[in-house]
Amino acid sequence: MTTSKAMSSSVPGKLVKTFENVPNESHVSAWSQLWDQGDSDLWDRGCPSPSLVDLIEQRRDMFDPIAADGRRKTALVPGCGRGYGVVLLALHGFDAYGLEISSAAVAAAQEYTSSEFKNPSATYFSNQNDKKVSVYQQGRGDGRFFKADFFDNEWAGRAAPIQFDLVYDYTFFCALPPTMRKGWGARISDVLYPGGLLVCLEFPLYKDPAIAGPPWGVSGYVYWDVLANGGASITAAASLKFYVSSLNGRMWLERERIC
Repeated sequence: MTTSKAMSSSVPGKLVKTFENVPNESHVSAWSQLWDQGDSDLWDRGCPSPSLVDLIEQRRDMFDPIAADGRRKTALVPGCGRGYGVVLLALHGFDAYGLEISSAAVAAAQEYTSSEFKNPSATYFSNQNDKKVSVYQQGRGDGRFFKADFFDNEWAGRAAPIQFDLVYDYTFFCALPPTMRKGWGARISDVLYPGGLLVCLEFPLYKDPAIAGPPWGVSGYVYWDVLANGGASITAAASLKFYVSSLNGRMWLERERIC
C-alpha cells in the first residue's frame, strides 16, 4: 500500500468510513473491494518513495543485493499496491516479491512492473550514474506478485520463499488497526531471515493514534516497541538492524539497534 494526500487527510473520508465498525477479520475483503471498485487512488501516490531511493543508494553497504555465497537476495513488500517498492528493489538488484490481497491489485502491479522494467522512470534513481551502477553492473533482479493474506502461513514456500533477506513495510503497518500490530510483529519474525534487514516507513507521525484510520497514527518508537516488547520473537532469533525513514521530503531517519 502506498499513500496519497487523500489518505493522509485529517478529515474522515471514504477510506476511513469504509472500515468503520468493520471487524479485523473482514479487513482483507474490505481492501479487496476498494481495489475492485477502482478506488486505489485513495492511497496511491503514483511513484516510489524518495526516502527508500536515498537509503539504498547512500547505504550500499546495507543494500548489497548479492549474498556472500553469490546468490541474489530476496525482498518482500507486503501490501505492495501497484508495485513501486518491488520495482525499486528489483532495479537495485534484489529478487523482489509483492504481496497483495486483491486480484485487481496484482494485475495492476504486474502491468506497471512490466512497463517500468522496459524503461525505468528516473524517480527510481537519485541520478543517472546510480541507474547505471544498479541496473548494468549488479543486474536487475526479478519482480513477482502474488495474491495472499500476509497473516496467512500458506503462501510462504509456495507462492514465494519462506523467508526473505529484506522486508520493506511501506505504510502497510499503518493500514492495520493497532490491535493487529502484535500479530504484524510476530509475522515479520516468521518471514525475515536471521540477520535479515527490516525497513519501515514511519507514517503518519502527525496523526493522533487514537483517531480512527486507516491510516492509523504512529508515534515514537512504535515499531521497536512492537518488535522488542510486544511478544514477537524477532530480537531473540537474530541481530536486528532497524531503519525508519520519513515520508516528509527526501530526508530519512536512521535508527539502528542490534540486540
